[in-house]
Amino acid sequence: MSSSALHPSPLDASSVVAGVIRTIESDLLEFRRDLHRRPELSWRETRTTELVAQRLEAAGLRVRRLPRSGLVAEVGESGPVIALRGDLDALPVTDLTTDEWSSTVPGVSHACGHDVHTTALLGAGHALAAVRDAGLLRGRVRLLFQPAEEVMPGGALDLIAQGVLDDVSQVFGLHCDPSLDVGQVGLREGPLTGAADMLKVTLRGKGGHTSRPHLTQDLTFALGKLITELPAVLSRRLDPRAGVSVVWGKVEAGSAPNVIPATGVIAGTVRMLDALAWAEAEHTVSEIVHQIVSPYGVVAEVAYQRGVPPVVNQHFSTLVLTRAVETALGQEGAVPTVQSLGGEDFGWFLDRVPGAMGRLGTRTPGGPTYDLHQGDLRVDERAVAIGARVLAEAALEASLESDA
Repeated sequence: MSSSALHPSPLDASSVVAGVIRTIESDLLEFRRDLHRRPELSWRETRTTELVAQRLEAAGLRVRRLPRSGLVAEVGESGPVIALRGDLDALPVTDLTTDEWSSTVPGVSHACGHDVHTTALLGAGHALAAVRDAGLLRGRVRLLFQPAEEVMPGGALDLIAQGVLDDVSQVFGLHCDPSLDVGQVGLREGPLTGAADMLKVTLRGKGGHTSRPHLTQDLTFALGKLITELPAVLSRRLDPRAGVSVVWGKVEAGSAPNVIPATGVIAGTVRMLDALAWAEAEHTVSEIVHQIVSPYGVVAEVAYQRGVPPVVNQHFSTLVLTRAVETALGQEGAVPTVQSLGGEDFGWFLDRVPGAMGRLGTRTPGGPTYDLHQGDLRVDERAVAIGARVLAEAALEASLESDA
């Protein structure tokens, strides 16, 4: 047997991947559109799970359905394990698009592009099965179809508890980025996202008539002080290099303009760029809340939910993902990106094993720039096949490096 037969060229496997993705691209687009029509919220992705499982089983992958929703599939028989992750869940956001595949579920849509992530990973699975059938796959590849990314602290923790990272040497993922043109993947070594927590503060006090605030505990005034002063004080209590951001999304108090209410609620998110600051945030926030409202005599109940750590791309894994992008798209496809304050529970995987996440461009060149988590989000569907190929190439590249 020749040396080339013993050690197949990575170009051979890449050619198989490219050919399979071209062949199934139209099927992948129909699959993505079907998911977009029938989105499912976190932990309810049962239909999505079953559709993916059936496709992968037909391709000869070993599939394990998870107890609530989601699945793990594997291709390859032995050797190092490379994991690829895609998330399944939609958001409680009304679809405002008018495409023929717009959501048919009232108040629910794939406004974060998880239908693209799921379909791209499915395509990668098909391509890697063909690489295996051609005798070109080194090691094993584990596909993580994860539920509940959109809720804190995220479905990643549930998968980790079920052992999906056992024997995994590296893990890779992609996330839609509507600020990048299709055909580009944003890459960055080190922190890619921020830590994200949920904060809810309930104030209680003696209400009364607005003509006699001195006989009440002016809860509304205390709420106003808390809204403005917590972000300001926190910026002086935590390292400013951590980029701490407190943003309120909900304020509730009172029912009439001349009545000081007895209860009020504010809720929002606490985000930061740094994992060290994240470790201090819960205690510090709670302490500051009580200090701010103390002069007004109200009682504060702080509900602080730790969410997700930052996604921190490991050096070597970022190089692997960069090479995968360049194989799939050419050198011009790999572009630099910046750290954001968005939360992503892929950070839990990277807290356990090395890996990297890239940002998959979904904007049509020259077209509008949409935003994630908005009902008008549209993606250039060419991103589906691109994502599938990049994920498959990342698995091949990482397997070669592990084997070496």
